[in-house]
Amino acid sequence: MSMRVTNSMATSQLISNLNNNLGKMIKQQNQLSTGMKLNKPSDDPTGITYALRYRSELSANSQYQSNTNSAVSLLDQYDTQLDESTQIMQRVKELVVEASNGTNTDSSLAAINEELQQLKQQMVDIANTRFNGKYIFNGEATSTKPYADGTDAKSVSADSGSIIYPIGEGISMNVNLNASEVFGDADAAGTTDNVFSIFDRLNTALSSGDTTAAAAELDNIENRTNKIINARSEVGARTNRAELMQERLDSISSNLTEMQSETEDADIDQLYTSYSSAQATYNAALKVGAQIISSTLVDFIS
Repeated sequence: MSMRVTNSMATSQLISNLNNNLGKMIKQQNQLSTGMKLNKPSDDPTGITYALRYRSELSANSQYQSNTNSAVSLLDQYDTQLDESTQIMQRVKELVVEASNGTNTDSSLAAINEELQQLKQQMVDIANTRFNGKYIFNGEATSTKPYADGTDAKSVSADSGSIIYPIGEGISMNVNLNASEVFGDADAAGTTDNVFSIFDRLNTALSSGDTTAAAAELDNIENRTNKIINARSEVGARTNRAELMQERLDSISSNLTEMQSETEDADIDQLYTSYSSAQATYNAALKVGAQIISSTLVDFIS
């Protein structure tokens, strides 16, 4: 026995089909206007889960990138200061050798001593270097000036704390130098290679014309120079590691961005084709419906 199809049933079915097609078109219009295929959780519950995960990982990776970039910038600053420190120590050695040759007049020794004192002040300036408003040779006490000017510089004990940057998941890196590695331990009994003590002993020796005492400092100058060079080598090794992490983090960011795009971004060309097809289907349904149902009813529905 066949079921009787009434005008009401045909109308209801037509309205249902039209609404389904219209809803599909509205969803596609929204995706076309936003460029995103995920605009609300119901669009793709599984896709939303992945999208949120990618966003979280990208945010964390972005912070690691920022930390690594900061580390490289700080290490570059250390390298610059250590390069200048090495040049100063090399000039100090040249001057002491010149002063020790036994042919200098009192005025020549005074001129050498004056240049040495200028070099000492330059070394104090290096020890008190600030980068981004922070003293880079004072451990964790970055807001405090580590070394005093003048003769008091040798007695200052800079903070020895470490500054640690997270540069990856479970990866941290010490980015600062202990001041004693560069300038020597604070002056005390038995201390010979504090760079400021060397300058002060040279000043005392040359002021009194004691070139033998000045020459006796050559080994201390050489030892301190080598330690500065070693510190610079350590900075170079850290810089290499940080730059490798930069490349790794950039690669991770690129991969995560690509996966996020595949999950969230709409394929505009395909979406436009689908929307055109849905629009044609909707218009065809309206036309067929108008032939089945009375025009008055169709006019009311539309």
